[in-house]
Amino acid sequence: MKQYNPNKHHRRSIRLVGYDYSQAGLYFVTLVCQDRAQLFGDIKDGIMYLNEFGQIAAGEWLHTQEVRNNVVLHEFVVMPNHIHGIIEILYPKESSNIVGAFKSPSQTIGAIIRGYKIATIKRIKELGKRTKDSKGEYSKGEDSKGESKGESKGELQFAPTAPTRGIIKSLDYKIWQRNYYEHIIRDEKAYINISNYIIENPLNWEEDQLNTP
Repeated sequence: MKQYNPNKHHRRSIRLVGYDYSQAGLYFVTLVCQDRAQLFGDIKDGIMYLNEFGQIAAGEWLHTQEVRNNVVLHEFVVMPNHIHGIIEILYPKESSNIVGAFKSPSQTIGAIIRGYKIATIKRIKELGKRTKDSKGEYSKGEDSKGESKGESKGELQFAPTAPTRGIIKSLDYKIWQRNYYEHIIRDEKAYINISNYIIENPLNWEEDQLNTP
């Protein structure tokens, strides 16, 4: 699984040259944490600092593209209590040959989201259930490659994780709300506007409707 690096995984060239928007293939999706709990880190001065749970959320999002050869990920952002992303579904020209879930764009997106939720819940649950150290406090966590946070080599800045573990336990490890938001992107203007919205989301966190105490 690829290590998430915000400097590498943000696409700044957001115009899709030659893309046919008449095909149902680009989707803007939003997943929100259960009870809007802020599980994935903190925003300071317009910058999102992922904790270990946020790192898992970002890493599994990128992993989606690795395990599904018909998926291309575009702009995305992990926020304290939700994730925004643009997903592109690649369909064969002969759509009549598509079988099963891949006949329906909504089912395809649903399968992607279900797989993503299952993967993040599993990994966060494993991390959140680590035993406490001898002082009764949670020990320092490790990233997805098993390195301590102090060894991240500056590629990613972490927010503290331990206080968040109690929140997750109180939610009985129900990380995500059951439903998710899905919007089909039908033209270039919408694609550019949504991409910019995702990029600027951390800067606008104070006014975000999902930013609840």
